[in-house]
Amino acid sequence: MKKTLLLNFSFSYFIKLLYLWVELFNMETKVVLVNENDEVLGTMEKLEAHQKGVLHRAFSVFLFNEKGQMLLQKRAATKYHSPNKWTNTCCSHPMLNETYQDAALRRLREELGIDAEIQPIFHFIYKADVGDGLWEHELDHVFIGSYEGEFQLNPEEVSEIRYITLDDLLQEVSMHPDDFTEWFKIILSEYMSHIKIN
Repeated sequence: MKKTLLLNFSFSYFIKLLYLWVELFNMETKVVLVNENDEVLGTMEKLEAHQKGVLHRAFSVFLFNEKGQMLLQKRAATKYHSPNKWTNTCCSHPMLNETYQDAALRRLREELGIDAEIQPIFHFIYKADVGDGLWEHELDHVFIGSYEGEFQLNPEEVSEIRYITLDDLLQEVSMHPDDFTEWFKIILSEYMSHIKIN
C-alpha cells in the first residue's frame, strides 16, 4: 500500500514537473508584442515574430572589464539566424510578466554562466533585416555593467567570447561589418551617441 502511494505520488510529481517545464519552454520561445509605448498586445512564437517583423520587447547588455574593454560573444553555429557572428555581451527577450532587468540577468546566467550588476541606460526602437526573410523589430532596453571573473559558456548559445577596446571595435566593425550581427551595429551606434551626449 505504501509503495503504491509512493509510486502514485512520484508519478504525479513527475507530471507536474513536466507540465511546468513545457510551460516554461513555451514562454521562452514566445516574445512579448508591444506598441511603441511598450503596452502589451499579446505574445507570438519567436520565429513567427521574426518572419513578420512585428514589434516586440528585447534587451541588450554591454559588460566591461576594469580596463574599459567591452565583452563580446560569438553566436553559436546552430542559431537559426545570425550564426557565427560577433555581437554584444548578451541580448534576448523577456518573457511575459518578466521585467527587462530580470530577463537580462537570467540570460547572462543561461548564456555565459555569470552574475553581474547591471543598470539601464536607455531604450529605443529599431528594425533590422537579419537575412533569410527574418527581421528584428524591437523595443530594446539597453543595460551596462562590469564583470571580472570566470565564464561557463552555454555551447548552444555562445561559441566564443572576447574583450575589446571601443576604438578597436569601431575599427573592426568598419572594416569587417559582416562579422557582426545587424542589430549590434545599430545598438552600438546608439550607445556611442548616448555616451557622447552624456
